[in-house]
Amino acid sequence: MNHNYHSLKDNPTHQISILLSLFLFSLLAVSFLIFSDTPPLSNELTAASNNNDPLGAALAAAATADKTLIIAVVNKAYVEEGDWPTMLELFLDAFWLGEGTRELLDHLLLVAVDEISYDRCKFLHLHCYRLRLPPAGDGEEKVFMSREFIGMMWRRTEFLGDVLARGYNFIFTNPFPRLTTTRTPDLQISTDRFDGNQWSRSNPINTGFYMVRSNDRTISLFRSWYSLKDNSTGLKEQDVLQAMIREGRSIRERLGVRVRFLDTLYFSGFCQGSRDIRAISTVHANCCRTIIAKVADLRVVVGLWKRFRSNATSVDDSAVLANMAHVACANSWK
Repeated sequence: MNHNYHSLKDNPTHQISILLSLFLFSLLAVSFLIFSDTPPLSNELTAASNNNDPLGAALAAAATADKTLIIAVVNKAYVEEGDWPTMLELFLDAFWLGEGTRELLDHLLLVAVDEISYDRCKFLHLHCYRLRLPPAGDGEEKVFMSREFIGMMWRRTEFLGDVLARGYNFIFTNPFPRLTTTRTPDLQISTDRFDGNQWSRSNPINTGFYMVRSNDRTISLFRSWYSLKDNSTGLKEQDVLQAMIREGRSIRERLGVRVRFLDTLYFSGFCQGSRDIRAISTVHANCCRTIIAKVADLRVVVGLWKRFRSNATSVDDSAVLANMAHVACANSWK
């Protein structure tokens, strides 16, 4: 990991370093290891050294000296939908609001799934990559569990599998020190509601945030996961992975993949909020149906975070947490 990650870990205030972890608009920190002999999941990606490989060039441009970077996936709705600030603006602002996170902006790669979001990325002078979606997959907001939403989630899974097959580890949201950096476990994944046991397969997972190490086991996992796409009509990729984890012969027994489930105390979300604002590393806009609702409730989180940060010694922590009610997201299901 790069020096930014270590400085966060060594900083006694890192527990209150918040980046907004957005469902469908997530971060992905990737660390280069050794290229796998296993070919990519699709034919889109070739070796990073190939001059005809735009993804390889984009990864190299955004990476640190030790080849670590952050990737976020964005579409038109995330750069245009709703009143100011947009989802993208909230996301970028989070790097400035977090403790010790500003330098990470230099290593952010935006993966745009349509021309409007790609043009916006270029206008902001960020590192950008254009990811192609299946026909009718670009553009407007993909409402939760719509056919287009499910298709985009599977395309995201395929893309991340391709990245993994290149020999990259990735953190699918942000690089904070609550994640284990040893060689085990292979997969660390967020939960909608944490059951108290970080190794329990009963935890309901959320694929908006996870860290995966590149090895033969995890590459096989992503291949097996993606191969179930056409036999999982009406299910999103998260549901399929959840079933793979919980089934009788779990992915550990079948593929040797060791999974750690992340505590919502640190990786907070709208499904189950943290009990301690001083422990939070991320806030995830899960359990929310529309982008407008996500933006509305994340704006509340940002406001509360600014207030807390300016007077952290005297603020009533319980009052701050109580005000994170996520009213707009709750109403988005009505």
